[in-house]
Amino acid sequence: MKIVHAASELYPYMKTGGLADAVGALTATFVNMGHEVSVFLPGYRDALAHPLAAGAERRFRLKIEMGDQFLSGDVLTFSPRKNLTVFLVCRDEYYDRRYPYGNGERDYEDNSDRFIFFCKAVVETMRLADLGADIVHTHDWQTALLPLLLREAERRFGVTLAMKTVFTIHNIAFQGLFSAVCFARTNLPDELFSMDGLEYYGQVNFLKAGILFADRVTTVSPRYAMEIQTPEFGCGLEGVVQTRIDDLSGLINGVDTDVWNPSTDKLIPARYSARDLAGKNTCRRELLRQCGLDPTFAGPVYGMICRLTEQKGVDLVLANTDFFTKRDTRFVILGSGDRRMEAELGKAAAAAPARISVCARHDESMSHLIEAGSDFFLMPSLFEPCGLNQMYSQVYGTVPVVSRVGGLVDTVRDSDEDPEAGTGIMCEPDAVSLRDALERALALFGDKPRLAAVQQRCMARDFSWKTAAAAYDALYRDAL
Repeated sequence: MKIVHAASELYPYMKTGGLADAVGALTATFVNMGHEVSVFLPGYRDALAHPLAAGAERRFRLKIEMGDQFLSGDVLTFSPRKNLTVFLVCRDEYYDRRYPYGNGERDYEDNSDRFIFFCKAVVETMRLADLGADIVHTHDWQTALLPLLLREAERRFGVTLAMKTVFTIHNIAFQGLFSAVCFARTNLPDELFSMDGLEYYGQVNFLKAGILFADRVTTVSPRYAMEIQTPEFGCGLEGVVQTRIDDLSGLINGVDTDVWNPSTDKLIPARYSARDLAGKNTCRRELLRQCGLDPTFAGPVYGMICRLTEQKGVDLVLANTDFFTKRDTRFVILGSGDRRMEAELGKAAAAAPARISVCARHDESMSHLIEAGSDFFLMPSLFEPCGLNQMYSQVYGTVPVVSRVGGLVDTVRDSDEDPEAGTGIMCEPDAVSLRDALERALALFGDKPRLAAVQQRCMARDFSWKTAAAAYDALYRDAL
C-alpha cells in the first residue's frame, strides 16, 4: 500500500510526548512490512536542524489560499531509509519557533492559521507530487481538517488524491477550538460552519472535523474508545463520537523496540534482559547518583515521567508526598509543564532532598534511565487514552503503578487481583487509592520472590509495534 501520514510531531525530529513516538514507530513499522510510506511534518526549527534532515531538498514552492489571500511556503523532502519519505512543510513565520504549540506560558495566538496552512499544504503537495495514496492517516486536532480539505480539493480539481482517510484521536481533551473568524481561512463552503460541520458553540472545532469527515476514526485503546462516548471522558464531543460508532476502532499503541529495549539501549549505563537483571541494579545506582541521592540506598525507588498537568495525576502525587518522606523510599520525577505543579514539586524536593528529586525538564536520556533504574513507575492519570510509559516500564522490568482508566486498563494487570498473570498495581484515580497502591508496591518490594515473578511477567509481554501495526494494517485493508 501507499500510505501517507500527517502529524504535528514525529520522533526523532520533533517530540513533546507520546504522539511523536507513536507516529515515528508506526510509520517505520509499516516500511518494515513492505509498504511505501510518506510522512508530513511542519518544518519546525528543530526538525530542520536534525542531522537526518541535513540533506533535505526543496521539492515544491507552494501558494496556499488562506481566506482572501495567498501565502507561500516550501516543501522539503528527504528519505531517512528506503520507502520512507519525510515531507517538511516550511513557512518561517509559522514554524521557525522554539516550541511547536506555545511559548510555555500560553498557546500561540496564530495556531489556527498555522495548522490550517499545514493541512492545506499537505493536500496541495499530494496533488503536485501525484502521491496516489491508498490511505491518508492523520493524527489529533492539528491535522484533523485534512480529510475534509482533501475531499474538497478532489472535488475542485477533479482528481483522486486518496482512496480512504483515517483519523486518530490521541487525546480528545485537546480539540483545536478557535474563534469563528478563522473559518474563512479554511475556504470551505459556508454550510460546513454548522452543527453538522465544524461549528461548536459558536467556535470552530478542528477535532470535530476529523471525527465527522474521515472514513475511519480510531483512538489509541479499546477502553478509551468506549470512554469517549460518555460525558465523563468525551469532553463535550461524546455525541459526535457516537455518530461514528460503526466506524470507530480502539487500537493499542506499541513500543518501538529499536528505541526502548533494555538489552540494546545505549542511553542507559548497563544493558540487561529478563534472563540477567544485573544491569538493572547498575542503572538503579546511576539513577540515584545523577539525582543527588544515595546510590547505595536499598529500599524501593519510585519513578515518574510526564507532562506536569492535571490529567497526569500530579496533584494526586502531591497529596501523597508524605509517603516518600515518612516511608523508606526514594522518588524521582522528570517533567515540566504547569508552573504551580513545578513549584510545589520543587518545594517537596527542597524539604526532603535526600528522598525526592525533581528534574523539571524534557530529557530523553534521563527518561530512559528512570525507566531502567526505578523499581516502580507511577502513572496515576485521571484519564489516559493509551499511555506509553506503562508499557516501557514493563519492557524494562519496572512495575507500573497506574490508575484504572483508558489504555492503562488494556495494558496492565493488577498483581493482587491476578497473582498468576499480574504485571502491575492498579488503583482508582484519587489520592486515597493512590496511597493504598503505593503501600502495596512497598509490600511487593519486600517480597523478593513475588517481585521477581512480576518483573519476569512484565518483560515477557509483547508490546512491539509489529503487533500494534498489524491491527492498523487490517483496518486499512478493511477500509479499502
